[in-house]
Amino acid sequence: MMENKDYLYLHFPLPADVARRVAAGELDRARDLIRGYLDRGCTPELAARLRCEEDRLARLESNYPYTRAQALSLLREEWADCTAAQFDALVDSGRIDWRYVNGEERYIGSFVGALRNYPAEAPGLKHKIEDHTRRNEMLSRMKAEGSLTAVITIKHTIRSKAPAGGKKVQAWLPFPADCPQQAEIEILSATPGYVLAPADSPARTIYWECCDRDSFEVVYHYTHRASYVDALSLPCDLVQPDFDTGEELPHIAFTPYLRALCQEITKDCKTALEKAHAIYQYVTERIDYRFQPSYALLDASIAEHCALSGRGDCGVMALLFITLCRIAGIPAQWQSGLSVQPDSAGCHDWCRFYIAPHGWLYADPSFGSGARRQGEEDRRRHYFGNLDPQRMVANSVFQAPLTPPDPCYRHDPYDNQLGEMTVDGVGLPGGGMERSVETVGFEFL
Repeated sequence: MMENKDYLYLHFPLPADVARRVAAGELDRARDLIRGYLDRGCTPELAARLRCEEDRLARLESNYPYTRAQALSLLREEWADCTAAQFDALVDSGRIDWRYVNGEERYIGSFVGALRNYPAEAPGLKHKIEDHTRRNEMLSRMKAEGSLTAVITIKHTIRSKAPAGGKKVQAWLPFPADCPQQAEIEILSATPGYVLAPADSPARTIYWECCDRDSFEVVYHYTHRASYVDALSLPCDLVQPDFDTGEELPHIAFTPYLRALCQEITKDCKTALEKAHAIYQYVTERIDYRFQPSYALLDASIAEHCALSGRGDCGVMALLFITLCRIAGIPAQWQSGLSVQPDSAGCHDWCRFYIAPHGWLYADPSFGSGARRQGEEDRRRHYFGNLDPQRMVANSVFQAPLTPPDPCYRHDPYDNQLGEMTVDGVGLPGGGMERSVETVGFEFL
């Protein structure tokens, strides 16, 4: 069994003694119990679940590096008069993510950056100021013209921080998928010896395998076309298709809570489009953006935990939207890759949903949630039914395998936006790689 497939069993329960040690953050004792179960022998499903948990425990300390005293001290470097009570209020309100590690509360490394989005609750921090003037102008042009196409050139690089020393190296970088939004995909330059995954791969990659180098790059060019629809004005068929409406465990799971939530959200809706819009409104109104740890550390189901906590990033919000749509009988799919600006590019996740007779429409719940937070209702409305041309789509399935499949645990076992590497059959963690993506060329047609 490929190790990444172990994560398909994340929804299986752990033995009670292991679960208690994990919940208390007693990492060494949890590992000892896991090893005991595996050494004695157990069912293949339980073995996969235990191996998966062992990998998750190995990631925990690096994702949650700060003790309470260290986190408060770090916050006070900028917000000098932050009190212990204010810090605890931020924790209790879910603004600061934490876990138990070795019996004590430890805080996520990115918590200060996450707080910059909420000036009322963290008034002593320098707050994130976002100027969406150019984006709003682009969305207005897209609406006026009916579509907008961007011609984009991207450069990806990946290398091992430690010299491979003649060992076998494997490297995967994301590559534009052949999908309705993208065309004229062309490699302009690349490290020799690459293998390009099929155009319709659910996680499209460009791949290298060799023993004489540990650094790889690709420069590619493509066009991305975004069409505009006024989604709320579309008529829709009374009978809708049933493809892409099932569970995909462990994270797209129809839990009792999510079933009840979906029923409440859509109780006054008569059509599939009305249901999809009600779900989008719920996610963008109720879920606030918060940086996440490595997705490998998110428990099953990601969608349910997002709904319960009211917190998530772009991918977490997308999974909640997809899951609620599917419960409501609306086909929905994952998409991810890059959000591309004329002078930069970064990882991003979103989704699409199907409404007959119109076909696939798009939604970007995190961009919608951000627009709500910033009081820009026109922008929030745009991202129900539409995206924008500032995208690169590489992935169409959450938790899709790479091509060829990685023989060991990936840095991200669920998605691929910056690339993966192995050296001598061992997957490199994020700290063991240098990965970059940059916009080399960008213009609107």
